[in-house]
Amino acid sequence: MNWLIDLLTSIGNTLESLLTRISWSMSFPTGALEFVYPVLFLLAPLPLLLTAIGKPFQSRFEAIHIPFFREVAAAARATPSTGAVVLHRGWFERGASVAVWLLLLAALARPQWVDPPVERIQPGRDLLLAVDISQSMDETDFPGEHGKRLQRLAAIKQVLDQFIATRTSDRIGLVVFGDGAYVHVPFTLDHALLRQMLAELQVGMAGARTRIGDAIGLAIKLFSASEAKHKVMIVLSDGNDTGSKIPPETAATIANQRGVTMHAVAIGDPATRGNEKVQLATLQDIARIGKGSFALGTDQRQLTAIYQRLDELEKQDFQTLSYRARHPLFQWPLALAVALFGILQLMLMLTATWRRMRHE
Repeated sequence: MNWLIDLLTSIGNTLESLLTRISWSMSFPTGALEFVYPVLFLLAPLPLLLTAIGKPFQSRFEAIHIPFFREVAAAARATPSTGAVVLHRGWFERGASVAVWLLLLAALARPQWVDPPVERIQPGRDLLLAVDISQSMDETDFPGEHGKRLQRLAAIKQVLDQFIATRTSDRIGLVVFGDGAYVHVPFTLDHALLRQMLAELQVGMAGARTRIGDAIGLAIKLFSASEAKHKVMIVLSDGNDTGSKIPPETAATIANQRGVTMHAVAIGDPATRGNEKVQLATLQDIARIGKGSFALGTDQRQLTAIYQRLDELEKQDFQTLSYRARHPLFQWPLALAVALFGILQLMLMLTATWRRMRHE
């Protein structure tokens, strides 16, 4: 029995596939009217065909029942024979029947309203920015306009803001690190919110120390839930790692094994001494292990050039998905057919009652 059910299901699916391929639609400025199974309208002449080849329904009964019927007929010089009364439909009954049939076909043809296409960008890349906000980022060794020196974090904010504005099709997240690593903004396409949250960053919000390895470890966890085709991380720090639970080089190795490309940008003047000095070796190792690029940003113009280079290396990769919402309309012709059929039956009943009352 199961094989029969499977065979009927297969036949039904095949027929549905064939019928769907010859769908018909009419475009309008605000959308399109579509019939999924327009081939069903070929059945419109079916009632006429059945009427032509069929015979009227016959109900046999005796009109007059008397024992001397033949004598009466002979006296009246009439020849008895079988007779028939064929009822003829009026114009309203004919028109209503045709309309009901066509409306039923229209409902079976599955009419639907198709909205204009809605395009949605599917990002092909997740980009994570890891920003150092430790105490060393308060050092003012970035020359700005008119020779004015800028705070390291302030310089990063300006360039990152411009960089984010150009990545219109990427999901971008923001991780900050100091004594620990924290998700400041998860991956999002809301770049306006990301830029606002970036502008609100302050030195020391995450503590005084610099734990780059912990930031990379947090990034690995975030990327593990990502389905993006490309996973990219940019570390912005002075490279002076102080007490990470996992060494930056080890974390970079794990990230590389998970398919994460890592770029590193060293922030600060290499000539700076003391606790605020720039450790280039750590960031260079991260970029090398992560198969990314390393750059040193010593002033605004060079830092801007770094991000332009990254923008060239990491081309935007995205898909544009098009979707058209479909709203079924079969209920309208079906409701009209039922209503019209009900009105027809009511009028026939009233007509028959009126004729019976008139003859009584």
